[in-house]
Amino acid sequence: MQEVKSVRDADVKGKRVLVSVDFNVPLKDGMIMDDARIRACLPTLELLCGRGAKVVLMTHLGRPGGKEVASLSVAPLARRLGELINQRVTVAPEESDLMMLENLRFDPREEEGSMELAQELATFGDLFVNEAFSNSHRNHASIVGVATLLPSFAGVRLMEEMEKLQQALTPPPGSLAIIGGAKFETKQPLIEKLMPHYARILLGGALANDVIRARGLPVGASLVSNTPASVEIASNDKLAVATDAVMEKENKEARTGLIVDVRADERIVDVGPVTAAAWSQMAEDAPFVLWNGPLGIYEAGYTEASDLVAKALSRSNAHAVVGGGDTGAALKKYSFDPAKVFLSTGGGAMLQFLTEGTLPGIEALKNSKPGI
Repeated sequence: MQEVKSVRDADVKGKRVLVSVDFNVPLKDGMIMDDARIRACLPTLELLCGRGAKVVLMTHLGRPGGKEVASLSVAPLARRLGELINQRVTVAPEESDLMMLENLRFDPREEEGSMELAQELATFGDLFVNEAFSNSHRNHASIVGVATLLPSFAGVRLMEEMEKLQQALTPPPGSLAIIGGAKFETKQPLIEKLMPHYARILLGGALANDVIRARGLPVGASLVSNTPASVEIASNDKLAVATDAVMEKENKEARTGLIVDVRADERIVDVGPVTAAAWSQMAEDAPFVLWNGPLGIYEAGYTEASDLVAKALSRSNAHAVVGGGDTGAALKKYSFDPAKVFLSTGGGAMLQFLTEGTLPGIEALKNSKPGI
């Protein structure tokens, strides 16, 4: 099987290049709140435009349920990209050298992986570039389908994502992994894969609740998986869970205490301050850190432990790969050296790549139509 071809090696002069991007950015009153995902694609777009290609972009934005919703048009994305790249960006059907197709999620066939839609999209390009790593774990028409129809290449950022995540699978001795989120059974294959390579694996979020329960400790009303974590995995010395936690009652009253003292009417909502301080020091001292998923219920305002670890990581000399929306939000609160800390654009895609070593969108690039 052939390897993924980089867009850097593509002959694009005078050709129409269809580019899949993930510009699914947060919007408020039509204003973009964080344009990091747009900026991540600039090296590829600047390369294509600089080499004389005519570029057509495809992206998702929100979830309009297949119906056209004016507030979810890609028009704000086109305007912002135009400002960043200093070039006019039009929205189809208005053609230009840099054009963006309307929100793919207006068409339910996109998420169905429809080859009919893929064939329609493929008419916009002579070749295809995947620069949407964060969507490449999905069998969508614009990710997998189009790649089977056109000569296909990986974008600059997609190549970098693959390189950095491969490095995370062979870290230096003494490295630290931090995994948050929920559903231990879905993360167990990754945890087992990381165990031989990492000195410690710190578990946060609901993921940790399953291990706490398997170790015979109380979790109260905390979220746990339907499938219990095996005692064999949970008892592994490399896995660490909090010794203290922030606990919340149904009336939102919260307190801090030891894990062994969680009451039946309480749920664990964050790692406690003693554990957070210890884990922050570990992150600061490690030569390499892999982090995906917050330590607490970040969206509910339980951010302290995650922010403390992010702050430690930002000031350390450690190299790191960090992914997931809430994890990235924690890290972005502090200035960090991008030469040392790589902030992946993928959450679920990052986890799946680390577990399986590839993604459907990447496999589609390997098996694409021969180049022209």
